[in-house]
Amino acid sequence: MPKSAIIDKSAETHLHGESLEDTHGSVNTSQPTIIKRIFAFIGPAYLVSVGYMDPGNWATDLEGGSRFGYALVWVILMSNLMAVLLQTLSARLGIVAGKDLAQACRSEYSKPAAWVLWILGEVAIAACDLAEVLGTILGLNLMFGLPLLWGSAVTLFDTFLLLAIQKLGVRKMELFIVSLIAVIAGGFIVNLFLAKPDFGAAAAGLIPSVPPGSVFIILGIIGATVMPHNLYLHSSLVQTRKVSRLVDSKAQACRYNLLDSVVALNGAFFVNAAILILAAAVFWKNGIVVTEIQQADQLLANMLGTRVASVAFGLALLAAGQSSTLTGTLAGQIVMEGFVDIRMRPAFRRLLTRLVALLPAVAVIAVAGDRGTYRLLILSQVILSVQLPFAVIPLVHFTSDRVKMGAFANRWWVKALAWVTAAIIVALNAKLVSDQVAGLVTGGSNPVMATAIIVLATGLVAFLAYLTALPFFRGSTPWKKRDEAGAAGVIEKIGTTRITHILATLGRDAADADVIGRALSLAKADGAMITLIHVADSAPSQVYGTQVYDEHTREDEKYLLEIAEELRSTGTPVEIALAFGDPAKEVVKFAEEHGVDMLVMGSHGHRTFGDLLWGETVAPVRHKVSIPVLVVR
Repeated sequence: MPKSAIIDKSAETHLHGESLEDTHGSVNTSQPTIIKRIFAFIGPAYLVSVGYMDPGNWATDLEGGSRFGYALVWVILMSNLMAVLLQTLSARLGIVAGKDLAQACRSEYSKPAAWVLWILGEVAIAACDLAEVLGTILGLNLMFGLPLLWGSAVTLFDTFLLLAIQKLGVRKMELFIVSLIAVIAGGFIVNLFLAKPDFGAAAAGLIPSVPPGSVFIILGIIGATVMPHNLYLHSSLVQTRKVSRLVDSKAQACRYNLLDSVVALNGAFFVNAAILILAAAVFWKNGIVVTEIQQADQLLANMLGTRVASVAFGLALLAAGQSSTLTGTLAGQIVMEGFVDIRMRPAFRRLLTRLVALLPAVAVIAVAGDRGTYRLLILSQVILSVQLPFAVIPLVHFTSDRVKMGAFANRWWVKALAWVTAAIIVALNAKLVSDQVAGLVTGGSNPVMATAIIVLATGLVAFLAYLTALPFFRGSTPWKKRDEAGAAGVIEKIGTTRITHILATLGRDAADADVIGRALSLAKADGAMITLIHVADSAPSQVYGTQVYDEHTREDEKYLLEIAEELRSTGTPVEIALAFGDPAKEVVKFAEEHGVDMLVMGSHGHRTFGDLLWGETVAPVRHKVSIPVLVVR
């Protein structure tokens, strides 16, 4: 069999609905040239890359650059390398297993564990949407002078315009997102040209260092870059491409999606590095620490001597907020449907998520004003970072498991890099959580609140330990089946089996012609042997069994011999069997003792048994044999 015809046995078809069902497999990848094939696969990583340049990134990068200069460029590079690795694994999971990360978690873990992961995922979506809301609000304020609270009202409804774009199809949606990314990149190209940064110092910033007081910002940058909801999103978006389940087709899809991820995420690296370098060149150089995005906009205009800088900054921020809104909507849909199989209308789902994000934003704007919105942006990214291990650990486990991924399981060096990445993320989060808990204990905080936070932190640590250790103790297992009777569950079990021995039950009546005809057709197709069986049911045979050889029995034997001789003339091997006693018991006994793999029975009985098969014989035979039974009417 040629290699391209081998079906990938590692893939488990999604058994309970497809990820992003409306667009699943909607993009044809069977193109005549390699250029067109590559173009067909390009797109998912660009939607994902939006999450790596959303307003939350702006807040962490601006503060990192204005406080520590070029020293944290290495953090952005490290975060980007982590992102490329993890997004590649996420895409591979979707292509090979046919599941997004949320569906995979639901298949792998118990229902309580899946619900905890769902809640954590929803917290991440809310934190992400909070950053998008604030970015759009601030962008409207910078571009049009719209008050922050009025901007909040606008963001409640703007997302429905993007849902309308989604209805045009996944390719047009991707084109729209790429256009917004071009606006973001263009805005920073303009500002970098005006700022004239010290690129030598920026290159030196690629050498790792941890300035005092920078851990909080470092963790925020990682959380803003390697965002947990993007892992759920990417594993689903790659399934919008129609890919055959053949091994070669999946391998090709993995290669093209790797190219898509590298190009798109390096573009996101440029944007994030540009924000930090711009902040270092303009603010850190002059001893200014940025604590508000509006402050950055105003200072850019003053310090660079042109309004062009602030216009480019505001336009890029608005584009970032709008583009990340759409991907946040998709991620929320994937998380909810994948973990708990709750399907909402996209408009209602979006409205609910937006309200959850808007409430804290409006409260902070009303109480703390501009400065509060900026600190809320930073906090949202730290929340994302804390939630990140609960997406990364399962992803690494799934993609490293040969039982689940077959030949596509991570190689040893990929597995090592993935676990090092996970360890770095967990270690930084442990540092942050321990510092915060220590501050609560020693800072005289409200005892009830401090105790609640300590209990919550302890529970999350224990749950993360459970997710990490479970596969090592339980061993590799295939995906759990949730719907064995569904189409996908049936398809998995379809196979062709050669029939070698057919047992045909004869009742010495008109129905025998149909029984023999069906048995002969099956035998010729597979070269099988036929055994013609008749169960003698006269009164003496019921009592004395094989010891009886009366006229009735001799007639039965002659009947079988004549038919067998005729069938043998067609080249079909035929045997006869004459049994005595209860028809159902004797048929079952013969089938079990003689290796029969197909039973053909007639629909009418004979003599004293009336409706032999559908009445007294077919039911017990059908329930007692483990082979296929063909009933001929």
